[in-house]
Amino acid sequence: MSQDTVMAEPTLSREQEHEERRAAALAMGGPKKLEQRRAEGILNARERIALMLDPGTFRESGLFTTSAVDADRDKTPADGKVTGTGEVDGRRAAVIAYDFTVKGSSSSPVSNKKMSHFKELVVQVGMPLVYLSESTGVRMPDAMGGTGMGAANSKKRFLRQRESPWASAAFGYCFGSAAWHTVSADFAVFRKGSVLAVSSPGLVSRATGQQVDAQELGGWKVHAEVTGYADAVADTDEEAIELIRRFLSYLPSHNGETPPVAPIPTGSGERAAELNDIVPQARTQTYDVRKVIEIVADTGSVFPIKARYGKSLDTSLVRIGGQSVGIIANNPMFKGGALDGPACDKATSFLVLCDSYNIPVVFLVDQPGFLIGLEAERNKIAGKVINWMNALSLVTVPKIAVTLRKNYGQAYINMGGGLTADTTAGWWSTEVSFMDPTSAVSVVHGVDAESDPELYAQRLAEMAKGTTAYDVARVFGVEQVIDPAETRDFILGALKDHYRARTNGIGEHLLRAWPTSY
Repeated sequence: MSQDTVMAEPTLSREQEHEERRAAALAMGGPKKLEQRRAEGILNARERIALMLDPGTFRESGLFTTSAVDADRDKTPADGKVTGTGEVDGRRAAVIAYDFTVKGSSSSPVSNKKMSHFKELVVQVGMPLVYLSESTGVRMPDAMGGTGMGAANSKKRFLRQRESPWASAAFGYCFGSAAWHTVSADFAVFRKGSVLAVSSPGLVSRATGQQVDAQELGGWKVHAEVTGYADAVADTDEEAIELIRRFLSYLPSHNGETPPVAPIPTGSGERAAELNDIVPQARTQTYDVRKVIEIVADTGSVFPIKARYGKSLDTSLVRIGGQSVGIIANNPMFKGGALDGPACDKATSFLVLCDSYNIPVVFLVDQPGFLIGLEAERNKIAGKVINWMNALSLVTVPKIAVTLRKNYGQAYINMGGGLTADTTAGWWSTEVSFMDPTSAVSVVHGVDAESDPELYAQRLAEMAKGTTAYDVARVFGVEQVIDPAETRDFILGALKDHYRARTNGIGEHLLRAWPTSY
């Protein structure tokens, strides 16, 4: 062979080429970035999927996608989004995992196309969609200019009609679509340390000329306690994923079926008599309604929603008799159970969730009314009260209301009174009126206990007449007056009586297009 002869490069077989391409895609952002995450105790996108789905069930779609920009072709394995289907506790689900090691999981037309495919798929076939979210936002080179923006196809990109459940976990920086998908979800869990905002702190600082702290801008605590976007908070990636798996266990795969029925744990209902001791008879004494919920529900089945937000109202998914049920309960531990703006938003959001996915609603009522005052009015309390009322009027799943103690004013209607619930009961400690009699005396008669104790006591006795459970029952305002220990049995019976046999338990879903955030 002469020295001038050029040695031909060996030709790869199709099998070898395929395996090389596959390995490159699976390598994500490369060993250095993956090792850095591992050192920080943060899972990568594929590890999150492995935890999210039952072992061996992941079926990936779009592995060989890359950016359509030629310069980024070899730098964008799977174009920064790992997508596919699998099973969660034996039920099919789709998953979209943002791969932060690939250009910060920024979104391009290609990755948006992948995500849109699964949004459409879950509606067509009827299965949940899970977002494992972490992104710097849109990928600028792909979106800049008139051609970038003009080529967008967003007609139904964020349409939510709640045909199938959406769940999202916010793991780190969540800007752009990672933020949109999280606030559009039926359930959003924020890992501590995560930040969700429209734009990054850097961009906000440049736009406003002010230094902006990431956690102040959109940290997990802001969304758990101020905006209410966080339905749950997790310490770790693993805990966040487990919370999503547990949330999905209470929901059907789609809105055309009822949620799965679980076995009833041993001991459920055995602590019923404790309710007489947990709830003081005096309406001014506080207690934690979460203890009541734990006793009424199947053992170990309570799953709180928005626990850090609007604390005077507790919303939880539970099981009663193995069946998924949504509990809306006043909590006198916070603001005496008075309902403020966040509590109204929380109630409305929860009603939308339950009605959209055929989950009956149970009200546990012990409230002094809506919180009033300058701050409340400026925060649009009047509109929020009517939002709740409007949503309640559109709910078509069974609604059951049990009054524990006090039940006053317009909130009486919002909490299932005035025939807004399908069936009602009152504990024998129930007291119902338009206003707390102690306040009504001052409003109607202009006297108080300090200025004229004798006249005040006389007028108070007059105002307190006709407010007992038996007075309400006399005009069929409640169907039954019960011993607190009978609460679980009353709910079990009501669930049977009000099961929608004509539709196999499926509601009309009149709230399906209610805004996800308002």
